[in-house]
Amino acid sequence: MNAADVLIAPVVSEKSYSGLADRKYTFKVHQDAHKTQVRQAVEELFGVKVQSVHMIKVAAKPKRRGVFKGVRPSWKKAIVQLREGESIEIFEGAQV
Repeated sequence: MNAADVLIAPVVSEKSYSGLADRKYTFKVHQDAHKTQVRQAVEELFGVKVQSVHMIKVAAKPKRRGVFKGVRPSWKKAIVQLREGESIEIFEGAQV
């Protein structure tokens, strides 16, 4: 897997934006990706140094609309903390 395949999208939520002050960035990642791959992808794509990576599996949720039942798919996210003095510019001007 190359770096563009590992990181799918940034997670845009109030909780993820509250971590920006602590240099923590949240990404939706590929289901088969592991910590080392996420670290390498962030360092390659954004040109920053990563201090730590935390991986979380978000479980599937059952959903219902009337008599129709379904399931929202499960996905994996990574919370990446950067080293002191590092930042990713695409997140800096964003407001939630």
